[in-house]
Amino acid sequence: MTPRQIYDILGAREAVFVVEQACPYQEIDGADFASWHLSVRSDGELAGYARVVAPGVKYDDPSIGRVMTVETFRALKIGRQLMAEAIRFTAATYPGRNIRIGAQARLQAFYESLGFERTSEIYSEDGIPHIEMTRCAASG
Repeated sequence: MTPRQIYDILGAREAVFVVEQACPYQEIDGADFASWHLSVRSDGELAGYARVVAPGVKYDDPSIGRVMTVETFRALKIGRQLMAEAIRFTAATYPGRNIRIGAQARLQAFYESLGFERTSEIYSEDGIPHIEMTRCAASG
């Protein structure tokens, strides 16, 4: 990635996950070096982002995280397409492997609509209710 791409991604992640959600936490977590970074651009600006983390870094399975749409682009409703591409990419990169996510609990129905199943009780992550979810490799 170019320095500009890195700057755009980290700035957007901080704007969404730290500032908008009023959640002070260490956003840069060391997993970026073992990740694929998927982004959506509109007229040259970063509109959405997701990262695919290699197996063994966060979970035993590959995972998708830091999924977000930049506020000014939310009306485009690109989240579903972004996740569909992240799932496709993860399945192609790690064939036959389940995909695991740590999702905000309020988004459970969204992720279920993409083939994920809840696999944990609600837990607090940085003060926000989360759940773990898995998409089995067999769900295609």
